[in-house]
Amino acid sequence: MIVIKFGGHAMSDEHGAFADAISDAIATGIDPVIVHGGGPQIDYALKSAGISSEFVGGFRVTTPAIFDVVERVLAREVGPAVVKSLVANGVSAVALSGRTTGTLVAQPLTALVDGTPADLGLVGVVTSVDTTAIVDLVARKKVPVVSPIASDLSGSKGFNVNADLAAAAIAGALDARWLIIMTDVEGIYRSWPDRSSLIDSIEARELERIKSTFADGMAPKVQACLDAIAAGAKAVRIIDGTNPSALKSALMGEGGTLVVA
Repeated sequence: MIVIKFGGHAMSDEHGAFADAISDAIATGIDPVIVHGGGPQIDYALKSAGISSEFVGGFRVTTPAIFDVVERVLAREVGPAVVKSLVANGVSAVALSGRTTGTLVAQPLTALVDGTPADLGLVGVVTSVDTTAIVDLVARKKVPVVSPIASDLSGSKGFNVNADLAAAAIAGALDARWLIIMTDVEGIYRSWPDRSSLIDSIEARELERIKSTFADGMAPKVQACLDAIAAGAKAVRIIDGTNPSALKSALMGEGGTLVVA
């Protein structure tokens, strides 16, 4: 299997390029699993509701009111919209919430800011993945489209999980051949915004060594690469999902930044 993180900033698929790439992948025998984000859509919904939010260490601080919006937008709007686009282009797909299916179990995530723990509210870090629902859909030749919402161990509380890190956890649990992270930049840059500093390929141990040098927006993506490989994924590729041809290239092993074990 291949896990594809379809990023909020890269989710415009007006011409069906993403669906076409998924269809082509299936035709070559690849079983794709999609984990989607939705940051811009959440931003819009919060603004419309008059709710302010802040980011700490690259994570959205999530109050109960913000969580309600996040869950609604991801699980009931963005996920179904991705499925609708895929189905319209001939790809059979089903939306899953990581929370309601029991796929993702998490505990509170505490971020360190300048060495000091910061309370992120209902932001979670995945502690376990139940792949049953995903594997069942794949066996029935349907593409799972997973929303990065998790529950606690008791099932009584929900958590907002960074989509990059949710995709990493799922990729590891599935022993995925690759994790492809679609975002709005070409890959990992050593010195953003210097575009000449794009990293073509890097070993996980080297990325671990330099991970503290990355800024907020890139930090979760770097950590997702490391988490996915630590959990069992063979390799991770970060690509520019706003480029219509990038996913097809990635599925052929080209483009972006490749992180290998």
